[in-house]
Amino acid sequence: MSLDYKKLDGLIPAVIQDAATNRVLMVGFMNDVAFQRTRDTGFVTFYSRTRNKLWMKGESSGHRLIVREISTDCDKDTLLIKVEAIGPGVCHNGYASCFYRKLDDAGHWTESEPRAYDPAEVYKS
Repeated sequence: MSLDYKKLDGLIPAVIQDAATNRVLMVGFMNDVAFQRTRDTGFVTFYSRTRNKLWMKGESSGHRLIVREISTDCDKDTLLIKVEAIGPGVCHNGYASCFYRKLDDAGHWTESEPRAYDPAEVYKS
């Protein structure tokens, strides 16, 4: 069985979910090389659409994602990767998950959790 990379010009979305809590941590994109590297190393590797290159999650922060399970959807064009997250957070803004904003009743996006770490310290910016 092959994954279908044709619909998004050689990429497929990869939903990253915490294996212990089932919380969605982030969504990234993979090309075939990123997928193969993820399988070979056991650490999640993405393809950066803005930088046009592969990147392993945690290469700057040390907050890596250890692969525990990989699934695909019925169309074979999206991945669900269950991981063990190493480090206090996945989001480059300092949160445990990239999904830290919620839409409130007034229609405003609000931060729904405290930061897990200081991104300026981790990324030395």
